Formats: sequence, C-alpha cells, structure tokens
Amino acid sequence: MDLQHLNEQQREAALHTEGPLLILAGAGSGKTQTMTHRIAYLIEQGVSPYEILAVTFTNKAAGEMRQRVEKLVGRCPGMWILTFHSMSLRILRENYEAAGYAKNFVVYDTVDQKALIKNILKEQNIDQKLYPIPYLLSIISKEKEADRGPEEYIELEGGLQGANIKSRTVYQVYREYQKQLKNNNAMDFDDLLRNAYHVLRDHDEILAAYQNRFAYIMVDEYQDTNHIQYQIISLLARARQNLCVVGDDDQCIYEWRGADIRNILDFEKDFPQAKVIKLEQNYRSTGNILAAAHSVIRNNRGRKQKKLWTEQEEGHKLVYARLENDKEEAAYVVRQIRLLEGAHRDYDDFAILYRTNAQSRLFEDALRRAGIPYQILSGFSFYERKETKDMISYMRLVVNPQDEMAFMRVINEPKRGIGEKTVDKLRALAHVRGQSLLALLGDEEVLAGLPAKAREPVREMVQAIELCASEAANLTIADIYDTLLARTGYMKALEDQHTTEADARVENLLDFRSFIYDFESEKKAAGEEATLAEFLEKVATDADADKYESESGKVTLMTLHSAKGLEFPVVFMPGMEDGLFPGHRSLDSEDRMEEERRLCYVGMTRAKERLFLTSAEYRVLYGQGNFTRESAFMRELDKSLLDANGDTVYTPKRRAAGSLGVDTGSMDGFARPAYKPYDPLRYAKQAVREKAAAGAAGDDGLEAGDSVQHSKFGRGLVLETDEKTVTVIFDSVGRKKLARGIAQLKKI
Repeated sequence: MDLQHLNEQQREAALHTEGPLLILAGAGSGKTQTMTHRIAYLIEQGVSPYEILAVTFTNKAAGEMRQRVEKLVGRCPGMWILTFHSMSLRILRENYEAAGYAKNFVVYDTVDQKALIKNILKEQNIDQKLYPIPYLLSIISKEKEADRGPEEYIELEGGLQGANIKSRTVYQVYREYQKQLKNNNAMDFDDLLRNAYHVLRDHDEILAAYQNRFAYIMVDEYQDTNHIQYQIISLLARARQNLCVVGDDDQCIYEWRGADIRNILDFEKDFPQAKVIKLEQNYRSTGNILAAAHSVIRNNRGRKQKKLWTEQEEGHKLVYARLENDKEEAAYVVRQIRLLEGAHRDYDDFAILYRTNAQSRLFEDALRRAGIPYQILSGFSFYERKETKDMISYMRLVVNPQDEMAFMRVINEPKRGIGEKTVDKLRALAHVRGQSLLALLGDEEVLAGLPAKAREPVREMVQAIELCASEAANLTIADIYDTLLARTGYMKALEDQHTTEADARVENLLDFRSFIYDFESEKKAAGEEATLAEFLEKVATDADADKYESESGKVTLMTLHSAKGLEFPVVFMPGMEDGLFPGHRSLDSEDRMEEERRLCYVGMTRAKERLFLTSAEYRVLYGQGNFTRESAFMRELDKSLLDANGDTVYTPKRRAAGSLGVDTGSMDGFARPAYKPYDPLRYAKQAVREKAAAGAAGDDGLEAGDSVQHSKFGRGLVLETDEKTVTVIFDSVGRKKLARGIAQLKKI
C-alpha cells in the first residue's frame, strides 16, 4: 500500500504497529486518514481483521472509518469498528450469563428510563416536584460513569445514618431503579459500559479471550473518554500493550458530561513505553487563523505542548468588530455575509458559531429580514423550541380562551398530575356544556373531581391565565409573559431539575423576554401600542417564514459545542464578551476557564479561510441589558493578527471615563482585575420572580392619595381602593381601574 501521500508524521504513525502509541492530532491534521491507513497497513502486513478493534464515539464515525478502510484493502469480516456502547453491548451479548442477565436482555432508552423512575416515585410516594425525574437520572448517570452503585453512592454521602434526607432519597430511588432494571432483564446505556467493564474485570477467562483476540486496539477522540471507558480499554490492552489512542487535549470540551482530560494527559504515565507522535500540520486553515488560535490556547496550563502549522499561505487576517449593541452585531454579520456572498460564495460557506442557544434569535431575525436562508444544526429554531412554543400557547390562551390546541399543549406543562384519561373526560364534558376547557376548570366543582395533587396546580394555572386575560389592556406584554412564566410554575419546574438541558431551556425562555422587549420598544418608538394579539401574529408569521427552504444552500447556525468535527470556509464567532464567552460561571474556576478556552480554540479552527470575531458594547440577554467588556480571549489573542482596516472594523465611540467604572471602548482598556462581569441570567430570573411577586402583593397597603408608578401607564395617583381593585388616575391615560394581584403598581 502506498503511504507516500501521507506526511512524515502521519506515515510514522501508520507504520508504528507494536507497543503503545499516542497520536496527538491537532485540528484539521488528517487524523482519520492516518487511522484508516494504519489499520489498512496492519491488514496488508498479515494481521487478521478479526484481531483489530477500533473504537469511536459515533455510529457515523464508525461507519465512515470502516468504509475508508475497506476502500483501501477490501472487505474486512470480523473486524470490530464500533462505538463504546456498541462494543460493550456485543461483549455482554456474548457473555450475558457472566453479567447476570438472560440472553434476551433489553436496553432502555431515555423514554423508558423516565417512565421507570416515574413509577418508582409513585410507588414510594416521593414528590416529583422535590425530586424531578431528570435530576434523579442525572445523578444516577454520573454515579454509574464513576463506577459507583447505590451502596457506594450512599457511603460517600456519609452512610444511611449520616447522609441528609435528599441523599437518602436519591439512594432509595437509585437502589430501586437498579432492582427493577434487573427484574425487567434490562440495562440502560450507562449499564452497558459498567456491566461490560465488570465482566472483563471480574472474569479472568473472559478478559483473556478478548485480550488474545484483539492484538491491536485503536481509540479515536481519546480526550473524550470517561472513567469507565478508560478502564475498559486499559483492561483490553493490558496484556499486549498494542494500544493506539488518537486525540487532542486542546479539543476536550465535554468535561461537563463526563469526559476526563487526564486520560490523554496521563497516557504516558499509564504506558511508560508509549511512543508519542504529534500531527501538527494542518490542512484546513490558513496561517493567520492557526496562529490566532494558538495565541489563545497556549494560555492553558493543562495541555501537551504543540503548535499547528500549515504550508498554506497566511491568508486574510482575522476581522474583529465591536458593535454598539447586539442588534448591530447581528446586522454586521449579515452585511459581511452579503458582501462575501457577492464575491461568488455560496450561503453554505458560512457558519455562525455561538456560545449559547439564546444568542441565535437575533441572527435568525437578521437573516430572515435579509432574505438569507439558514439552518440551525443540533437544535431547534428559536421559534420551534419546545419551551418557546409552550409559552406562546399560554399567551394564546390569554388572547383566546377557546384555543383548545393551546390548552392541550400546556395543561401538563409543567407536570400537574393530570393523565390522558382525565383530559379526555374534561374535553367531553366541556363539549357537552359548550364551554372552553379553561372555563370548565374554573368551576370549583370540576376542580374537586380532579386528583388531589392536581387541583391546586391547575387552579393556579387557570387563575394566572384568567387574571392576565382580564387585565391584558392594563399590562405590558412583558408583564403578561413574566406573570405566566412565574405563576404557572413553568420556570421553577425547569430550575428544579438541576440539569444542563433544563438550564439551557431556562436561558431560552429568558431570551424570549428580550424578543418581547424588542417588539414593545419598536412599537413605542413608532408611537404605536404594542398588543399581545399583534405580537402573537408576528410570532406566527415569523415561525412560518422560518420554515422556508432553498435549494441554493443555507447559512449554518450552531453552538460551538455542536461544531466540533466540522469546517467552513467562513466562520463568525459572535458574543466575544466576558460573562458570555467565557461564561460567567467559568471566571472563578481555572479548570472551567481552560475548558472555555479549548472551546474557543475549537471554534476558531473550524474556519478554513476567513474568521470574524464580534462583540457588543451593550447586550440584552434574557431581557436584561448591560454594558459588557470584551472577552478575556480577545485580550489573549495576538493583536498583530487582527485586520486594522477601519472600513471593515467598526469600533464605537469610547464612553465617558467613569460612567460605568470601566472603559468599554477598547481591548486594552479592560485589564482591570477588579472588574466583575454582570450576570444577566441571574438577574433575569430574579426580575421575573420579583415582577410576579410585585403583581401579587405590590398593591397591598395602597391608599387614596398615594403616588404610584405603573409598568405601562407610568406615574399616577391612587383615587380609591377596595378588596378587588385599585383606581388610579394616570398622567398619560387618565382614570384606570386595575385588578389587585397583577396591577404592577409601585408606590413612590
């Protein structure tokens, strides 16, 4: 087989077949080509495909690797090119008795897991509000990844006598969960890894058989392995030591879901005879992009020393633009796409990579207005996300109580203990009476017929919607949204889950506030009133436009995490601001900061030809606006690699010294160590709760003659009060009678 088209390091790696081998493969360095040629070379040298094990992280990667190997050497029967889970499943199918299962064991997916936990909570009379299912599954998964069962978990928590009630309850659920899985002859995905490891660890003859079979083992993306995966590979490779791992510590960005960077950093400690080969020649990006990425990642302490280089030309310098606000940032990116698209580029040459999904909306809006087609990868469009659709349905019920589709969507969002059979009975009764479901559930007799645990949550939901509907003319759209978000329990239910997914959904919900504020501000600037009905019409038409498809290609929008493994000719990285990227929670942790820096490196090395970095001097996130300072990564980046052309880089005027306590106009002005970025997410959550609380209790104690401030009508004077209403004369609109409990009045 001809290996001459490989570079020197790739060829050395392909030819090194005996003993442990660590291939440090930088971004765009041709690692897949190296791996497939190494496998093909082994086979050409007489190694049976039956003796080769190659482990990857996705079925797609495994399939592509097999295709490329077979293209080089023909069919390879018996060769294992599998994901970790598929490999573990195959080991367990072949050794089910040793694992303590029947031959026909089944694998539970996420839906099955949730249903099982739900049944356990019901059987053991555990409040699902206090112990949300996603929260419990998250803890169980983390414990299994660390190879800890229920007993090991409770021991670490202080034992049954010393642990707090929360830990004892988690233990109780975890123990019953494992018991019922076993009774059902079932495993979840974490069990596949853990049980396979135990079979190999506890049965010498089984381990010896696999060690004898797999003379050559290769693992891709080794930096993403967790504790159990590491243990499995270590056992299999222990006898022959012919283990080749391929990875890049600079691209370890999944520690939050179990990846342990120490596995790749400590490989030479685990295998002292290891050969280390660095693939540092990059075939993807131009010289300036690689130099810029290196100037950032070199600041990480926990990394192997290496530096990507390329034979390609230096190419364009990076463009950095600091815009006045986040809307201008989105408009700027769209203008650049227009300019470059006019220079004979296709739309699918462009990618906008952001740190959090909450950033996508403004880019969606700007692209849609410009008539530029786009797609969102690894996530829904802003308007298609479940949480956004749920809250839109709540608002639709405020406008139209007869909207049965909206009601059916939210009756159990969040969970209120109403089953499908109960909902069917309610629908039938509503149709007989000729009432809406909302009106029906306003009847105390009907409420009394509901399950006991459902009555109060349903009553609170109905009251929140009806209160918003009755006072819609006296409230801003934002007031209505915040009231629904808080009083229906929707936001709290997500917060109580304590999972990464739920946190992201809360962020999206709070960013929807920004969209509402934008709509109201635009209406106010035009001298028009912003109504909820008109807002919902805009949302509906925007959602329809969002489904537009084009055959000419689309601009790609995605998170930086989702972009790993991909490449684009032109990349935009918006939101280069402290508190956003790097995230607020990482600024006080060196380990988190290093992971954020690796994420920045991954984003920058997705770009092949052009890289644009942007930030906003003033950003509204989650309905909270604040001035920002530029990202720590911008301060680390080698400034000589930035394009200083004033025609392409817009820099806003510097703010008056002392106006904010910091200089917000230039990178060099942000060296003050005392600066602490504003955390908009925390303040947005607080604002929602406070506004709902103010609406519920803020009109208590008001008396005739009090001066008040209203969120929509401004300053006014209380004329009279009674048990249910407050009558106020406002400077702007005159006399108004407002309902207590939602009036949004503040005494001044």
